[in-house]
Amino acid sequence: MRKLTKGLVAGLGLFLLSGTSVLAQELTIFWAEWDPANYLQELANEYEAQTGVKVTVETTPWADFQTKAFTEFNAHGSAYDLIVGDSQWLGAASEAGHYVDLTDFVKENDVLSKMAPATVKFYSEYPGNSGKYWSIPMEGDAVGWSYRKDWFTDPKEMEAFKAKYGYDLAPPTTWAQLTDIAEFFYRPDAKRYGVAIYTDNSYDAMAMGFENALFSYGGELGDMSTYKVDGIINSPKAVAALDNYKKLYSFAPPGWGKSFFVEDNQAITENLAAMSMNYFAFFPALINPASNPNAANTGFFANPAGPGGDQFAALGGQGISVVSYSENKEEAMKFLKWFIQDDTQKEWAKLGGYTCSAAVLESPEFRNATPYNEAFYQTMFKVKDFWAVPEYAELLTALNQRVYPAVVGGEGTSQETLDALAADWKAIFAKYGRGG
Repeated sequence: MRKLTKGLVAGLGLFLLSGTSVLAQELTIFWAEWDPANYLQELANEYEAQTGVKVTVETTPWADFQTKAFTEFNAHGSAYDLIVGDSQWLGAASEAGHYVDLTDFVKENDVLSKMAPATVKFYSEYPGNSGKYWSIPMEGDAVGWSYRKDWFTDPKEMEAFKAKYGYDLAPPTTWAQLTDIAEFFYRPDAKRYGVAIYTDNSYDAMAMGFENALFSYGGELGDMSTYKVDGIINSPKAVAALDNYKKLYSFAPPGWGKSFFVEDNQAITENLAAMSMNYFAFFPALINPASNPNAANTGFFANPAGPGGDQFAALGGQGISVVSYSENKEEAMKFLKWFIQDDTQKEWAKLGGYTCSAAVLESPEFRNATPYNEAFYQTMFKVKDFWAVPEYAELLTALNQRVYPAVVGGEGTSQETLDALAADWKAIFAKYGRGG
């Protein structure tokens, strides 16, 4: 009945010329079930108050999100007008015709300058460097770090660290420092450990974790334009990055071989590790005394720079796209135009959404709003992402099959691991006719 009502009133305003009230047009946005979706509903309520257009944010558990979305897409269903989809979906959804091409919208509404450039590149553009856009950056996210401030500022720890490493104990600005600190605090006899990193191999945790080292070491996954991978994912810089990631794992808590965002927050809340990798989206729980008894002693920092000065972080988050089968594309475009305005982005950030707006990110108000916002600001201009091609799931599986046993099981050398991964990826791209 809701979809029938939408069709009947499409294109009509709140009132007829006679003054008779009619039902407002509705929009449905589909997203995964988590706090940012609740914040989006609050924001959408403001849109309804301003325009009379009711916007409903429909959610489903993360485990079902992709399956449910693509089932509706493949049926050419019109249940959803907009969708907040993962960046990795860009290739599959655009090539199959599920997303509306937003290239003209992006250019006409100056999205390239409104949003942090890296977020447009990875949340919106496909193919890479093509100048074609399929979404608007919505929920910015990336990997950052939390740490135990009380451990770092303990006078005895500071003195011992300085004596051993020759510099002051402080939040690391380089991967070398990060590794030193992880080594320093690794004390299994005292059940205290150096660092918590991503290791789970069931989806993208291992990839997201390793990428933080890979990108900051100056390495790349491959050439996103030509799909060349040999000599890139297995380059000397990439090998050095994997060596370092494997070393960090040796300083992790015991049983850390299947860890993702839940466990990495627990490393801080349960007094296990000095430092912990995680998406910024999960940091609010760490500043809440109800969920983190160490909230007052928890600090945050951006992913450190590698040996050559490169500093990047693995991208999380999502963009919002117009579904091509929607009966309300025009109204959906109006919502997007409203969403990208500075005032809307400020409100989005206040509600708890992770804005991608360059102006809001750079503002002192935003940067000082939480203990982790400064690190988030620094990070969102320095993010890179995994492959967004339709076959990304196969690429991800291959990475897990090669990198997981290397990191967690210590199997093979990093060069052997990445040589094998390069061969896997080359074969996958060849199967789909990509590259030369």
